[in-house]
Amino acid sequence: MFKLNSKTQDSLLFYILRFISLLVIFLLLFIIFILFKSAWPSISQNGIGFIFKTEWNPVEQHFGALAFIFGTLITSFLALLIATPVSIFVALFISEYLPKSASRILSLLVEMVAAIPSIVFGLFGIFYLAPMVRDSFSPFLKTYLGFLPFFQGPSFGIGILTASLILAIMIIPTVTSICRSVFELIPKHQKEAAYALGSTKFEMIKLAVLSPSISGISSAVVLGLGRALGETMAVTMLIGNSPNITKSIFAPAATMASVMANEYTDANNPQHVASLCYLALLLFLITFLSNLFAKSIVKNFSKMG
Repeated sequence: MFKLNSKTQDSLLFYILRFISLLVIFLLLFIIFILFKSAWPSISQNGIGFIFKTEWNPVEQHFGALAFIFGTLITSFLALLIATPVSIFVALFISEYLPKSASRILSLLVEMVAAIPSIVFGLFGIFYLAPMVRDSFSPFLKTYLGFLPFFQGPSFGIGILTASLILAIMIIPTVTSICRSVFELIPKHQKEAAYALGSTKFEMIKLAVLSPSISGISSAVVLGLGRALGETMAVTMLIGNSPNITKSIFAPAATMASVMANEYTDANNPQHVASLCYLALLLFLITFLSNLFAKSIVKNFSKMG
């Protein structure tokens, strides 16, 4: 039987891995090329002004992305604002307070939430979360925070707040799993050293667990942001799909992903299709820039550590 020596095996593995890595990079560049080619009619007609226009009217051939960019960013960042502290607390509870047998079970249950299809979250949002937001959350927020413009206006249950809440639920398992893995990598002697200095449990977690884990938590938050930015079906079902920029989080809006899901199959005009592809290209760019920004944060925290 033909057998390769160890040096040949190492060389073969190196070239295979390099080929796969280059293939991934080529696939990324190919996707960018296809998006750019498909969006070119809209880019050539609207230019950079497409980003700053608010009107979206396929009938009259008026296309602008600003309302969709607003909807995408506001829902994603509201979801992160809700999900990040919850995810960190859940990860700390699993890694620091539960015994190992119970922590494995709870970790599995949390990770199973990530496997639920997006359409199921959307149905859950329509039949349960939206009525709760309309009847309970909105009156409560208006009572105590109604003096702020963000919490004014009528609430129909469907809108920015509901979409943000469902996004938060969807990204909690991702952020929690990564945070838990980061916390479990903290050396045991580091925690014992904090106890030896007279720290309480809270102080030990603060000094020996959270402080060294900032870069890992940042990476988890970025992955959660990536999931939130690109989420389509659940948001489409719950955000109201109204291309408006509004101050109130109770009002309906639309995201870049939701308008593509709603209109791409019915887009017959070439300029309409090109404008949707332009939106896809901008969404790709926003996700890419957010990842670059997060990597710079992680790098700076690593240097500080």
